[in-house]
Amino acid sequence: MTRRLISSGSPFEKIAGYSRAVVQGDFAFVAGTTGYDPVTKAMPDDAGEQTRNCFKVIETALKEAGFSLNDTVRATYYVTDIKDADAVFAVCGELLSDIRPAASLIAVSALYKPEMKVEVEITAMRG
Repeated sequence: MTRRLISSGSPFEKIAGYSRAVVQGDFAFVAGTTGYDPVTKAMPDDAGEQTRNCFKVIETALKEAGFSLNDTVRATYYVTDIKDADAVFAVCGELLSDIRPAASLIAVSALYKPEMKVEVEITAMRG
């Protein structure tokens, strides 16, 4: 079974030793993705907007891998402040309400950079 690595082109992937996504068989595993705007590289202050940016990057990786957001079977959301959960859920509900993957939201003490409020991981399966 061939393993395929998907890159977003970020130099951090090489520095930290990871891929934006890995395709193995009928599965795509998308790495934890934070909310930097994929075009401007700016980080919005709002957790909902960060979540929206996470999904833009995730959708691009899934498309390159031959998947779509509709193939999502598992989602994990990390927030640094549980008060942001409703803003995160609002975006997730908008994007995933028809897909309804198995999902978890976990409050963590911090992410890699202090401006990061949200991180999203996705697993997709070709159906």
